[in-house]
Amino acid sequence: MHDIRAIRDNPAAFDAAMARRGLSGLSSEILAIDAARRAKITASETAQAERNAASKEVGAAKARGEDAEFERLRAIVSEKKDEIAKLEDEAKAEDARLTEMLMGLPNLPMEDIPDGEDEDDNVEIHRWGTPPEFDFDPVEHFEIAGVKPGMDFETAAKLSGSRFVLMSGAVARLHRALAQFMLDVHTTENGLTETIPPVLVRDEAMLGTGQLPKFAEDSYRTTNGWWLIPTSEVPLTNIVAGHMINESYLPRRYTAHTQCFRSEAGSAGKDTSGMLRQHQFEKVEMVSVTHPDHSRDELDRMTRCAEDILERLGLPYRTVVLCTGDMGFGARRTHDIEVWLPGQDTYREISSCSVCGDFQARRMNARFRPEGGGKPEFVHTLNGSGLAVGRCLIAVLENGQTANGEVVLPQALHPYLGGRTRIAADGTLA
Repeated sequence: MHDIRAIRDNPAAFDAAMARRGLSGLSSEILAIDAARRAKITASETAQAERNAASKEVGAAKARGEDAEFERLRAIVSEKKDEIAKLEDEAKAEDARLTEMLMGLPNLPMEDIPDGEDEDDNVEIHRWGTPPEFDFDPVEHFEIAGVKPGMDFETAAKLSGSRFVLMSGAVARLHRALAQFMLDVHTTENGLTETIPPVLVRDEAMLGTGQLPKFAEDSYRTTNGWWLIPTSEVPLTNIVAGHMINESYLPRRYTAHTQCFRSEAGSAGKDTSGMLRQHQFEKVEMVSVTHPDHSRDELDRMTRCAEDILERLGLPYRTVVLCTGDMGFGARRTHDIEVWLPGQDTYREISSCSVCGDFQARRMNARFRPEGGGKPEFVHTLNGSGLAVGRCLIAVLENGQTANGEVVLPQALHPYLGGRTRIAADGTLA
C-alpha cells in the first residue's frame, strides 16, 4: 500500500511513477478523498471541543438556577453529540474509500526498471549454459516414453478436471527428490530457515501480501472463509505482520516447500497440455524480510540462490529484468529466471524474484525499531521461487531425454534417488 503522506508531498512524482505502469492522473482523486476525510476529522474535533465546553457550563448553569441557560447548553451538548457521530461516520466512510483505492494500486517501479508493455520488452541481464543439441527431435515432457507411465492426466481429469496431474513411480520420486534437494541447498548453504506454514490463510494474510482485494478470482476460497495459498509467500511474509521487531532481528530469511493453488482465471487456452500450468502445484519458496537499506542487495542474493539450483542441475537458463508492463502488482523490481525447455524450443519462467520495498509491510503494519533509536520504520519484503518444483521437473525431463525414451538425470539428484541415474524407457528408475 502507498504512503498517503508521500503522495501529498509530491503528487507529480507519484503520478509519473504510476504512468510508467499504465495508470495516469490518480493523485488528484486520491488527494480529494484525503482532503474530504481530513476535513471531516477536523470538523469532528471542533464539534467535540464545543461539546466539551458546553458540558462544563451545564452544571454551573444549573447551580446558579439559570434554567433557560441550562436547557440551552444541554441542547447544545445533545446536538453536538449527534453531529460528532455523523462526522465520525462520514470520516470513516472517506477513510474506507481512500484505503480501498490505495489497496488497489500497484507498487511503484524502481527508476532503473525498463519501460515496456509486456514480456517482449523485458531485458536479459544474465545467461548460463548452452541448450543441449539432440540428434533427434526432442519432445515435450509428457511425450517422453519413460515419463508416460508416471504422468497420468486422464485419471487426474476424472478425479478433479483439467489442469491436474497424477504422478506416480519414478516421476513422483524425482519430483520429491527435487524439492528435497532445493531445501537442503537453501537451508545448509544459503542460510534460509526451513518453515512448514499453513496452506489455508485468513483474509488478512492475503490482503497483507497484495492478493486481495484485486486478485480474488485468481485464488481459491473455502466455504468457511479460508484461502488456499497461491504460494507460501503469503504465510511466510505474514510471519512479521503486526509486529514491531528489533533491527538486530533483520534480515529474516525463510524457505518452505508447499502445495500451491491458483485458479488460472486469466490463462484460458494457455499451456493446456502437460503440467506447465496447473491448478495445484508445488514450490520451494524463498522470503526475506530486511532493513530498507539492504533490500536491493538482497534481491541479487535471492536471485543467485535460485540460479545456483539450476546450475547444480545443469539446466541452461537466462535471467531477465521485467519491464514496467510485465511486473507483478506488489513488486518494485523483478528478476525472472527462465529455464530452457527443449520440447518447446524456448525459455520458460521457473522463478520470479521480487523486491517489494515497504509496499507489503504497510499493508501488514510490519515495522522495526532502529538500534540507535529514532522513529520506527517499515521493513522491506522480498519473495522468490527457489524453485517451482513442477517446472523444474519438466526441465530435468526434457533436457535429459534420449532418443530411446529414457531420461538421464542430473548428478546432483543421484543421492536423493538411491544412486539411480536415469529413468528407463519403461518408466522405472535405473
